[in-house]
Amino acid sequence: MTIDPEGEAPFKVAIVGAGITGISLAIGLQARNVPFAVYERARSFREVGAGIGLSENAERAMTAVAPSVREAFEKVAMPNGEDYFQWVDGFNTDRLIFRLHVGDNGFRGCRRSDFLEELIKVLPEGTVKWGKELRSIEEDSPDGRTTLVFKDGTDARADIVVGCDGIRSRVRQLLLGEQDPASHAGYTHKYCFRSLAPMDEALKAIGPYRASTRFMYNGPDAHIITYPVAEGSVLNIVVFVTDTNPWHPNSEGESNAENSGNNITTISTGGRNVTHTGKGSREGALSALEGWHPTARAIAGLLPTGDIEKWAVFDMLDHPAGSYARGTTCLAGDAAHAAGPHLGAGAGFGIEDAVFLATLIAQAADGVKADGPEGKGELGTRKNELASEALRVYSDVRYERTQWLIGATRDAVALFQWQKDDRGADHDRFAREITRLFHKIWHYDLDLEVKQARAKLAGRLT
Repeated sequence: MTIDPEGEAPFKVAIVGAGITGISLAIGLQARNVPFAVYERARSFREVGAGIGLSENAERAMTAVAPSVREAFEKVAMPNGEDYFQWVDGFNTDRLIFRLHVGDNGFRGCRRSDFLEELIKVLPEGTVKWGKELRSIEEDSPDGRTTLVFKDGTDARADIVVGCDGIRSRVRQLLLGEQDPASHAGYTHKYCFRSLAPMDEALKAIGPYRASTRFMYNGPDAHIITYPVAEGSVLNIVVFVTDTNPWHPNSEGESNAENSGNNITTISTGGRNVTHTGKGSREGALSALEGWHPTARAIAGLLPTGDIEKWAVFDMLDHPAGSYARGTTCLAGDAAHAAGPHLGAGAGFGIEDAVFLATLIAQAADGVKADGPEGKGELGTRKNELASEALRVYSDVRYERTQWLIGATRDAVALFQWQKDDRGADHDRFAREITRLFHKIWHYDLDLEVKQARAKLAGRLT
């Protein structure tokens, strides 16, 4: 059975992946009257309790992609108790190291699932196709369109394919080749424990001030982030730990007999079949914080008892894609430029991607309309040329900023974990460096960049 995005229009877009990037792009295309369908491998919407924070550049991008995206965020965003990032010496003194102003009511947090649920409500029913795990992409159709083949035996046809399918992107593998190292993320030798602690327990452990807004606790080879979400009913806790071993999901900080021979290479370089979560425990987190200040250990003590998941941090630093586009297929969000979470920018950069893609695809569609009403023959070739140019411009204008983020995130976590030239002891230097990194993310002139991208595409369409 073939699924075809509805509507007579110059372009029909297939979005692979129903995460924040994919759904934001879908809403952006909807606002610009470009037909689309979203294909998601999960069989239904799944609630995942992890918290995320979104900075001022992300909020501007929400408005730019479509006001309804910003409205969805406003429904779930949790105001900060203070408009600052605050770093504490979590190892020695529990004293404040540095405060960075994030803007008035800036960098608000929410549960990822809450935001995504509100975003999906914006789309017409049926535009997200659940249970569609991508098997292959075929680009040899006589009319120039692309066929997506799914594992359930169905297929779909589109003029443009956008892979928004995350860090283990199947579209990326098909675009670059499954054996290309750039098709797979690499282990950063960090993992984390995550939990949402009931606020009454958090208040008892660390008091109302520390539980009311975002704090980060720095120290040797680990750091902790806390902030309230879900209207202040829970405290989001993330404990990041350095791991010198290759990633193995069933080990906790020590070597494992299974981590021998070729397995080490397979696991440490990433891969589609390697799980990014593993078995952990509260005791494992406390062990990583041995010798830390009692406040930091009290936060780790809020993690659940028994077996809990630990989450490996993978990124695309070691083997980046040379381009995010090839022909009429492209990558966006984590599928293109997955970075660690340490600068809180991944979701926002994905929404920025959605702004550029929705804008440039709509601009190219206008170019097709100007050429004539038919979509076959010579115009079919012209459609492919215009679509390819739009995606190429998108890749060109987004590449430098998004690749910078991956390396900058590695630099930031080294600062947090006192691994960068002993800068944990030099608070002034820490303040200068971390301010520079965050300001480059936040103080981004999205409107100017979009205007320049439109001009660049216009020059190529003439």
